Amino acid sequence: MKGRNDKPHIGIFGRRNNGKSSLINAITGQEVAIVDSTAGTTTDPVRKSIEIFGIGPCVVIDTAGIDDVGDIGAKRVQKSLEVLKIIDLAILVITNHEVGIPERELMQQFRQFELPYLIVNNKSDLCTVRDLEIDKHKVLNISTKTHFGIEEMLQEVVRIMPESAYRTRSLLGDLIGEGDEVLLVTPIDSEAPEGRMILPQVQMIRDILDNESIAIVLKEDKVTTYLQNHRAPKLVITDSQAFHKVEKEVPENIPLTGFSVVLAHHKGEFDAYLDGTPHLRNLRDGDRILMLESCTHLTSCEDIGRVKLPRLIQKFTDKTLQFDFVSGLNQIPDIQQYAMVIQCGGCMVTRKQLHERLRPAIEAGIPVSNYGMVLAYVNGIFDRAVAPFATL
Repeated sequence: MKGRNDKPHIGIFGRRNNGKSSLINAITGQEVAIVDSTAGTTTDPVRKSIEIFGIGPCVVIDTAGIDDVGDIGAKRVQKSLEVLKIIDLAILVITNHEVGIPERELMQQFRQFELPYLIVNNKSDLCTVRDLEIDKHKVLNISTKTHFGIEEMLQEVVRIMPESAYRTRSLLGDLIGEGDEVLLVTPIDSEAPEGRMILPQVQMIRDILDNESIAIVLKEDKVTTYLQNHRAPKLVITDSQAFHKVEKEVPENIPLTGFSVVLAHHKGEFDAYLDGTPHLRNLRDGDRILMLESCTHLTSCEDIGRVKLPRLIQKFTDKTLQFDFVSGLNQIPDIQQYAMVIQCGGCMVTRKQLHERLRPAIEAGIPVSNYGMVLAYVNGIFDRAVAPFATL
């Protein structure tokens, strides 16, 4: 089960009036983006979820022209370039087989972000079609007006899309097998959504079933009773906020971890988290901590990222610390001002998006961790919580 952001993302780039918006409409078969002959019609990136045979659900992003002008135009171009951090594949739209400085600079950025990309020559119904290769990339001739070449372009998208973007490996497949019982401890508190489970819990249940294992779901006050009356489960996974209670009730011989720790191993920077989490003990008075949430939600007095974790960290360190919060995929402020970065589980974003989110901190040598691993550390069970993944 995936949210909109946890799907392969395809970005469409090019100059104004090259037909980027027409292309997204041709791909989706809908009038998603506004098409007009006036240059600069597309201002902010436009997103549309679609299904591409051979890949599955995807998000296509239409961007503003890379040749936009003026102060406002420069801001539009910058927002378009920000898209590079969240996409898995890029499509560069040209016309009349023309490639200049804006295109070459953009292709250089594609390479810097290690993005696969293809180049399409649009409006081929209005010019003489010829074979062209740019930087070892064959240029595909298309027409968004007649739909010529669109199917061939989509086939090429399927061919070069990284499999890691859409064929996600199992969350627990390396730990469990057919017939194994997995105990999921899911507290229902004020932060639990009304009438449903949170996404990581649902993802875990589905993954357990996909591995032909048995999912047992209960609240934290039922753990002892269950263990006293049933055989020992293969693995216990708890909401990280209940680590302090569940750890005391689950015998040492039964592997125990948290939902957020599983996600950290599945799509996070796990090795960097292992190295960075113990840095909690090195924090000093006045240090700034950056808390990264990958989704946007209303907060309450029990919010884990904005209330509980900062409180627990200050109590654990006995230091006066400053916390900044960035939600969704919003731009991160100057990373150099932070002593540590703590990322949520990332259930709503792709592996690529989470990697790009943390890369500036890692490259700057700033310690990084994730919510669940911090909670395990301050509760004194860090080694136990990460042990199931230690040999993988």
